[in-house]
Amino acid sequence: MPDIAALLTGILSEDEVKYNEPMSRHTTFKIGGPADVYAEPRGEDALAAAVSALKDAGAPFAVVGCGSNLLVRDAGFRGAVLSTHAISGVTRVGDCLRVGAGATLAKTAAEALRHSLAGLEFASGIPGSFGGAVFMNAGAYGGEMADVLVSARVLTEGAAKDIPAGRLGFSYRKSALAETGGVILSGTVRLSPGDAGAIRARTLELNASRAAKQPLDLPSAGSAFKRPPGSYASKLIDECGLRGYTVGGASVSGKHCGFIVNNGRAAAADVERLMADVIRVVAERTGYILEPEVRILG
Repeated sequence: MPDIAALLTGILSEDEVKYNEPMSRHTTFKIGGPADVYAEPRGEDALAAAVSALKDAGAPFAVVGCGSNLLVRDAGFRGAVLSTHAISGVTRVGDCLRVGAGATLAKTAAEALRHSLAGLEFASGIPGSFGGAVFMNAGAYGGEMADVLVSARVLTEGAAKDIPAGRLGFSYRKSALAETGGVILSGTVRLSPGDAGAIRARTLELNASRAAKQPLDLPSAGSAFKRPPGSYASKLIDECGLRGYTVGGASVSGKHCGFIVNNGRAAAADVERLMADVIRVVAERTGYILEPEVRILG
């Protein structure tokens, strides 16, 4: 394997890089073994340079945001994990917001509210980064990123390019970037001028609904499975008698069957086995094949 530390020397400062860093510190599941190198570049140019250097050397790497849709295996990741956490600026440009890949959706929605711009209320409670949300076309309560995104600045083929949203191949919880491997650096969303009170009220309403229905008190990666055509993953899992089903320290949530939660001592292997069991049982009893929404690294 190429010397990753040497590759990143001169691109990133010492305080931007950690070695043998437990990924449990950087995922909402609170699970994951160590990454050989974990780095938080402070800016789009630094991230782009690091990605290009690692690609050119053939070094294994992954780019992550808030770690909210991520399960890192117990043995960790042999390579570099680059986090967009420090690339989190949000700037208003007319009725648009220019958003860094690492900005949380909560921060982005709060900035929209501050400027009385409507259209991101659906995203305020999604526990993820802007870049990750674009990558997977995140959505909730009838809205999704494809509805508001104008363009994304993407590192592809060694260059940063502004790509119109219409060319990103959005579909349900997916974009073409999953196949092309492009790295999102930032993006622009177009919103609508609105009444701050109404925007705030809608945001609070959606967040209250989320808190009432979802197990926000336990570590998880959000929805564990994509919605299958013609049904809902949580409904199918519940109908198969899997509510509360437990493997090691991981369980199907008793509050919302679409979530797998860490009861405080779960290993990644527990989660993977539990997901496999759920997929098998649901397929055997209903004929539906559930597709994981959680990204697995390692």
